[in-house]
Amino acid sequence: MDLESLNIFCIVAAELSITRAASRLGRVQSNVTTRIQQLEADVGVELFVRSGKRLSLSTAGERFLDYAKRLLALEEEARNVVTGGLDGGVLRMGCMESTAASRLPAVLAAYHARYPATRLEVSTGPSRQLLEQVRTGRLDCAFLALPPAAGDDASLADMGLVAEKAWLEELLLLAPTSEASADTPRAIRTRSLAAFAQGCSYRAIAEQLLGIPDSPGWQVQEMGSYHAMIACVAAGACVTVLPKSVLELAKVPTGLNTLPAGQVETCLLWRSGYKVPAFQNLQNQMKRV
Repeated sequence: MDLESLNIFCIVAAELSITRAASRLGRVQSNVTTRIQQLEADVGVELFVRSGKRLSLSTAGERFLDYAKRLLALEEEARNVVTGGLDGGVLRMGCMESTAASRLPAVLAAYHARYPATRLEVSTGPSRQLLEQVRTGRLDCAFLALPPAAGDDASLADMGLVAEKAWLEELLLLAPTSEASADTPRAIRTRSLAAFAQGCSYRAIAEQLLGIPDSPGWQVQEMGSYHAMIACVAAGACVTVLPKSVLELAKVPTGLNTLPAGQVETCLLWRSGYKVPAFQNLQNQMKRV
């Protein structure tokens, strides 16, 4: 097993096609096929299920893909550390959708201006999933709102993680025009909440704020963007909780009711002992915010 074979495997897994993978890699198809077969012989299992010309990852292949990506990332990390960041390196960063929309653009633009050789890979997701991806090494760092179960230094230390405060977000409960008279979250009569999937810290806050765990009449509509949530609120179908910084960026119809929903810290999270130059440069950039 070598790094080149792992890279070829990851490309084939992404494309699920030897032809497309060979094109991306600049190799002949027979070479890609041989390298995959050699890798399967090395690990002792089939990594792909072959049905005619169609490929899909086997159960073992799905598990192996995560390890392959982590090994390749570790190689990048080692190279970045050994060279003192001269080659720029790669920084795999996760963040919440709200952070990506309202906070990160200015930070990343300034970072790129200072460190143009560093390749930034940014992905979004709910806080709990981001935390787990940092813990397991799939991400180098993440901007998130810490889940209650991991909200103290001792809990983070037990998981080998460190966090520092980045921003303080003011949360708002956004309700339809029909809720204009509601002056507290518990006075809301609409019984549908628009939110991200389980694992989102803001969703957990909203559920507690509205008393959803103690009220079986509530429904939660899972959505993938704040634009969709705001649109559904405007249509009178639901309520949602979101940062004020995000709401200020959106074109919100007049007449919607907004109520205070508390304040939450967005933290920068990383693994204890992670001192890659590309990440240290991000920490330095955050001090300038």
